[in-house]
Amino acid sequence: MPYDLTAESPYYIDHRARVKELQKAMEKNGIDVYLASRPRTMSFILDAFCPWRSYLVILSKGDPVLFTFVIDAIRLADETWLPEDCVRAYAPMGGMDQISAVSGFILEELGLERGRLGYEDGLSTWTPEGYLSHYEYESFSHALKGFEFVNSHTLVDAMSVIKDAGTIARFREASRQVDEGHAAVREALGNGGWKGLTETVVAGIGALAMRRAGSVSEWNFAGLNELSSGRRTALGACTPPTTRPLGAGEPLMVDLHSMFRLALGDHSHNYLIGPASAKLRRHADNFVDLVTTVLEAWKEGSTPSSLAEVMFARAEKLGCSDYVVPGCEHGIGLFGDEWRIGSDSDSPIPYWTDPDHGYRAGELVICAMQYAAPEDEAGFRYENPILIGKLGVETLSKYPLGIEEIV
Repeated sequence: MPYDLTAESPYYIDHRARVKELQKAMEKNGIDVYLASRPRTMSFILDAFCPWRSYLVILSKGDPVLFTFVIDAIRLADETWLPEDCVRAYAPMGGMDQISAVSGFILEELGLERGRLGYEDGLSTWTPEGYLSHYEYESFSHALKGFEFVNSHTLVDAMSVIKDAGTIARFREASRQVDEGHAAVREALGNGGWKGLTETVVAGIGALAMRRAGSVSEWNFAGLNELSSGRRTALGACTPPTTRPLGAGEPLMVDLHSMFRLALGDHSHNYLIGPASAKLRRHADNFVDLVTTVLEAWKEGSTPSSLAEVMFARAEKLGCSDYVVPGCEHGIGLFGDEWRIGSDSDSPIPYWTDPDHGYRAGELVICAMQYAAPEDEAGFRYENPILIGKLGVETLSKYPLGIEEIV
């Protein structure tokens, strides 16, 4: 639908001000033109869903210019805040392929023959990160011979760490939509309703409820809505749903995802399908205790390593440290921005989260915790967007923390 946000909307973001801030960072770092390729940068600047391979040319002054696949250019021009003439198409025709279109714009329309060109490159655990490929790099370098190519993605990443009011409001709404999905799943499971249901059907029940609440996508690349039951709950943190039927005496993990104006809802809730054994109940209670402990410890100044220490210290007391997966969080932002915490790429292991990253008020991440006891065919997952404050955190999904036994 056409771009419709005004400054009066709680979801408004001043994107021209955002671009000017980036241009100031470019000037400070001696970057004459910035060539963005990652979906996270597209979302951050365009405020529009950009799924096809695209290139955003950010100038030293004025509005950026987008080059996207011809089949999607008209829609993107309609849905972004950018003026229509700032959205261009590339196509498999002479002089219109992506390399020719972008380099021709820089050389001919902008009249730039040399300078420092910022681009985006790096390492990620997430497949669709969107860094410039080797072929693209070589092709652009050949077409733009007078330019020095400088990896510059940290300029955008640093800007996106602290969330503005419009972004936070969007995440709150996306989380509300996820809660609607969880409520629908709970209603479907109750009073024996779980009998005959499969993981895929439960995922669909949650998806329909979230769509009715206003969500536009179950955005997760790892399987949309992730579901696991029985022994599959102990297989790790990536569980796309299968046609496996739910069974009595088993755990069930429901990880739902929504999207509202590119903000990403992400919340996991766990159940026990009764009758649950005493051992399964003990695992469940341990996990809830661990999540509660970590959330209560989180505040400005906490670090990933300090939170992990809190988690493992509590796990030792509970006697369940063998079942705790290291780590309490992953990054989150607008569509395409997932996994790494902070903006620095020169952490002890490059492009992995710095364990000593000090959280600041205004950061928004996913509290992500995993518990796996394979020998007991049991595991649990907790994910919830949290807004970090000076003295604590706000959990954006308000669905109650707990592991209920359903009969």
